[in-house]
Amino acid sequence: MTEKTSCCDTSSNDCTADTQQQEKLDEHRQSVRKAYSAVAQANDESTACGIASSCCGVSDDIAINTLISTRLGYMQSELENVPSGADMGLGCGNPKAIAALQPGEVVVDLGSGGGFDCFLAAAEVGGSGRVIGVDMTPDMISKARRNAGKGGYTNVEFRLGEIEFLPIADASVDVIISNCVINLSPDKAQVFRDAFRILKHGGRLAISDVVATVELPQEMRMDADLVAGCMGNASLIDQLESYMQDAGFSDIRIEPKDESRDFIRDWAPGRGIEEYVVSATIAAFKPQL
Repeated sequence: MTEKTSCCDTSSNDCTADTQQQEKLDEHRQSVRKAYSAVAQANDESTACGIASSCCGVSDDIAINTLISTRLGYMQSELENVPSGADMGLGCGNPKAIAALQPGEVVVDLGSGGGFDCFLAAAEVGGSGRVIGVDMTPDMISKARRNAGKGGYTNVEFRLGEIEFLPIADASVDVIISNCVINLSPDKAQVFRDAFRILKHGGRLAISDVVATVELPQEMRMDADLVAGCMGNASLIDQLESYMQDAGFSDIRIEPKDESRDFIRDWAPGRGIEEYVVSATIAAFKPQL
């Protein structure tokens, strides 16, 4: 009987390199997960990720987070209509503003955090629609589910999972939204491939995220605080567009917001990071059959 051989039996160098790469990706995810677990658990104004006023350095302080969110384009009335604690000031824009959500649509939020954007989307799609939040941090999922209970949402659910490998069925989603999360991924090409997989034909992306306008210095890319703070792992605009095209998306629009440099400067004071990254809106479609 012929014995099975593993990849390490037939190509040890390739297998070792692949294993090392996977370990590196997992190490990156674990670092980010640890940072956002701390944010989810925060009950004071401490900077959980070590960067004052960053997208991952805010807390459950309602007044601070309200100021941050209105600065990012949310209306005061929207903030008042979500459960207390859902808005943690973790975004870099307002994806719902470009999503054009319709009643009855199925929406998935990549990196849903405390559920803030999910709850806003739920009001748009109504009782005939459905919103699914996906987050890789168990503490965030627990927090979001508590918030959903407090708000009495019946058309929202939260699933634990990585945005590179979404726990969502093929071709089952009308709209994907995300707010300052994809930049955190160590494998953005896979994020867009899996987003394409779950979208229905004619479905769309509506994303706010941080992008790099010029290549970041290596010391910034290696800085764990800047990575967890939504800055150090940002991809160049051309790279993102290439990932999306390779995944199959059409009508791709990536629109940098130069005015965002003002609040990004506050995320890492004195570091000069605002010279390298900005917030952007990212939109695209999965072509019709």
